[in-house]
Amino acid sequence: MADIKQDIKTDDGENYTMVNNAEPKNMQELTQFVQTLLEGMQDKFQSMSDQIIGRIDEMGNRIDDLEKNIADLMTQAGVEGADK
Repeated sequence: MADIKQDIKTDDGENYTMVNNAEPKNMQELTQFVQTLLEGMQDKFQSMSDQIIGRIDEMGNRIDDLEKNIADLMTQAGVEGADK
């Protein structure tokens, strides 16, 4: 096997390079390499998932604030049916 090198490009412009200069000499080394690679991918996906969930939570809070402000404005304007 030749040197394993892979560039991963992301939308935010980051480049990740994974290099393994030592050829796996047996199944155990290959298994360890694949396991390490999968763990790195899992960590990246978990990080992205956490960021997405955080942004969704923030958006939900902003929507709740917007609904409250609209209800307050409707109450101040004397509009009937301001409450749901």
